Amino acid sequence: MEYLQKKEYEVNPQTMALIAKYDQQGQVITHVVEQHGSFEVLKCPSQVVDDSCRYFASSLEGRILGTKQVTSYTHKPPIVISEAMGIYFFPIISPKRKECSWIALKYIQTHKGESDHTTTIQFSNGTSLNLPVSVGMFANQLHRTAHFRFILEDRLHASQPPLDASHDLRFGTSS
Repeated sequence: MEYLQKKEYEVNPQTMALIAKYDQQGQVITHVVEQHGSFEVLKCPSQVVDDSCRYFASSLEGRILGTKQVTSYTHKPPIVISEAMGIYFFPIISPKRKECSWIALKYIQTHKGESDHTTTIQFSNGTSLNLPVSVGMFANQLHRTAHFRFILEDRLHASQPPLDASHDLRFGTSS
C-alpha cells in the first residue's frame, strides 16, 4: 500500500474511521480509513471533524450542541457531519482530547470484545480495527448514534410536506 500524508481532508461518504495516532515527533495525527484505502492527515481527528463540519456550514462545537439539544446526551455525543449525505460519527473518548478517534455509524458490520478489554470492529468492506475501549462502551456509543440518527431523520422527514398530485409546489397553487 502506498504511504500517503495529507494536510487537509474533509470527511465524505467513503470515510469509515478517523483514528488518532502519534507521529515520530509525538504529535497526534489522524489515520483515515476509507472504503478503498487509508492514509494519514497531519491534524488530530477532532480537528479533521471540525474542519469537515465547517465545510458543511457548521462546527464540531455546533454539532455537539445540536446533539445535546436533540438527545440530552452530554458525554461523548454522536454528531451528524452532513444530514444530506447521512454522515453520522461518534467519538470513542471525549472529543476534547486530541487522542479522540471517531467512527462512522454507517459502515459498522460487527463488533466484539477482546480479552484485553479492547473492541474489534469489522466494517462492511471487511476491514477490521481494534479500538482501546470496552465493548460495553462501544456498544453504548453505537446505540446512541443510531438513536440520534433515528430522531434526527424522523424530524427531517416530518418537516417535509406530503406530496399531493393536486398541489403544484412550484407556484404554491392547486391544480
